[in-house]
Amino acid sequence: MELWHVVILALVQALTEFLPVSSSGHLGLVGFFLGWPYQGLTFDLALHFGTLTAVLIYYRRDLWRMATALLSRGQSAIDVQHRRLGWGLVIATVPALIAGVAMGDALAVSLRSPLLIAINLIVFGVVLGVVDRHARQSRDVWSVGLRDALLIGLAQVLALIPGVSRSGITMTAGLALGLSRVDAARYTFLMSVPVTAAASAHGLLTLLRSGESIDVWAFVIGAAIAAIAGLGCIHFLLGFLRRAGMLPFVVYRIALGIAVLVMLAVAA
Repeated sequence: MELWHVVILALVQALTEFLPVSSSGHLGLVGFFLGWPYQGLTFDLALHFGTLTAVLIYYRRDLWRMATALLSRGQSAIDVQHRRLGWGLVIATVPALIAGVAMGDALAVSLRSPLLIAINLIVFGVVLGVVDRHARQSRDVWSVGLRDALLIGLAQVLALIPGVSRSGITMTAGLALGLSRVDAARYTFLMSVPVTAAASAHGLLTLLRSGESIDVWAFVIGAAIAAIAGLGCIHFLLGFLRRAGMLPFVVYRIALGIAVLVMLAVAA
C-alpha cells in the first residue's frame, strides 16, 4: 500500500470508529469513490489493533478494576459495581459474536454496497436523533444491569451491516434505556474492547490461514495512527457530547447519505 493510502484509511478508521457515523461505511465509501482496492487482511488487522489500543489506554483504570473485580471475591461497593459492569460487557458481546460467526466474511463483504451504506446512514441517523431528543438521560453507566447489557448487545448486532455504526447503534440503545449521552458513549467504548479483541483475533487467524504476505510498515504505521487519532477522538467526543449533543452527527449522517445517493444517481 502507498503511504498516503495508509494514512488516510487509518485516520478514517480512527475518527469514525468512535463517532456515531459508521467506520465500515466510511471505509467502504472511501474505497468506492477513490477507486482503491480492498486494503487486505493485514491492514484490517492493523486498524482493529490500533483502535483497540486507544480504548485500552484511555480506559485502562476502569478495565483494570473490572478485571480484578471479576477475578476476586471482593464485596466492597466498588468491587460489586465493577464486577456487574464487567459481566454486563461480557453478556453484551455474545450476540455480536454469534451473529458475526453466522454471517461469515463473504456475506460481510457483499454488504459493503454504497447504496446500502447511504440508506443506513440516513435511517439510523434519524433513529439516533429521535431517541436522543426524547430519552430521559437520567442514568449513569454504573446503573446498567445484565438485562440492559443484553439489550444493548442485541442492538450491536445491527452494526455488522455497514452504515449502521457500532458506536451509533449502541449509543442509541443506551440513550433509549435512559443513559446520559456521556455515559452511553462511555459504555459503548468499553463494549468495543471485547468486540474489537475478538475481531482482531479472527483477523489474525484468517491472515495466518490465507498465507497473505504481511506489509510490516503498513501495519505499524496504520496501527500507530489509528491508536493516536483514536485517543484524541474519544477525548473529543466525550467533551463534545456535553456541549452539543448528538444533533451534529445526525445532520452529518443524513447529509452524507443524501450526497451519496445523489452521486450514485448521477453516475447511473
